[in-house]
Amino acid sequence: MICLGIESTAHTFGIGIVDQKGKKVLANIINAYKTEIGGIIPAKVAEHHIEVLDDCLKKAMEKAGIRFNNIDLIAYSQGPGIGHTLRIGAAFARSLALLLKKPLIGVNHCIAHLEIGRFLTEAKDPVLLYVSGANTQVIAYEASKYRVFGETLDIGVGNFIDTFARELELGFPGGPKIEEFARSGKKYIKLPYSVKGMDISLGGLQTNLSKRIKAKQDSKEDLCFSVQETVFAMLVEVAERAMAHTGKSELLLGGGVACNKRLQEMARIMCEERKAKLFVLENQFFIDNAAMIAICGIEMHKAGMKTEVEEANIRPYERTDDVEVKWR
Repeated sequence: MICLGIESTAHTFGIGIVDQKGKKVLANIINAYKTEIGGIIPAKVAEHHIEVLDDCLKKAMEKAGIRFNNIDLIAYSQGPGIGHTLRIGAAFARSLALLLKKPLIGVNHCIAHLEIGRFLTEAKDPVLLYVSGANTQVIAYEASKYRVFGETLDIGVGNFIDTFARELELGFPGGPKIEEFARSGKKYIKLPYSVKGMDISLGGLQTNLSKRIKAKQDSKEDLCFSVQETVFAMLVEVAERAMAHTGKSELLLGGGVACNKRLQEMARIMCEERKAKLFVLENQFFIDNAAMIAICGIEMHKAGMKTEVEEANIRPYERTDDVEVKWR
């Protein structure tokens, strides 16, 4: 089975083509909206998606080396995400499904981050540390659902990092630039560390950083270094606690923030100490991408799940644990 996936939950528009046979990602085209200063405006991002969708589709088909009649299934990111951008992907998916006369499936974006890890690695039953823009969750499979064992109580870690970068006037997305500055940091600045059971809170830290930036008493390098050390320690702590609670011995990283090498290093140290396995993907599969939507779509389709075209809506607020996982 060959599935064409469409990703449009936030700043990234992507087309992915996956061949279930041999677990091959034939194409994974990504076009992300970026700014030099400030953050993102949903309406502007939606315009970006409309402008690039035809080109992304063309490049994906060329990369995959297939024709439209080779496609067996259309999958799209149904939610959660930004309503403006989700609608673009859903409309495009409906159009392709009608034009090609192919079945359609709506996919939960968060679950897709986990399924691509299971698809491309040897992970069997991992705890997923899912760290992206709006989402920060510790997820594991239990009793027919992907359960959220811990999450942020206020701000997603990616959005927190982007806000921090915006206040430092580093542009969007801020993660890569924060990581670069952190490498030159020499002094650890004590910052608020808020872990509550298996949940984290970043609001107090954000307020503290805003005051520090305005005071101009700390270097950008030291601030970036200290933020990474503090926040990533919080994330690894709750991930380890979830592993202990569930008795699972595999940790899978997912989401755009997982591209950070320091987070990967801290997670690796923790897993080595627990004699557990850590699974790390290529960066193109950490960030929002359509290959993961296609992969999850294939799993759902195999389990007999489908989305009728007239019911192919969007679910901006759908949670990970709202979805019944019929394919496991």
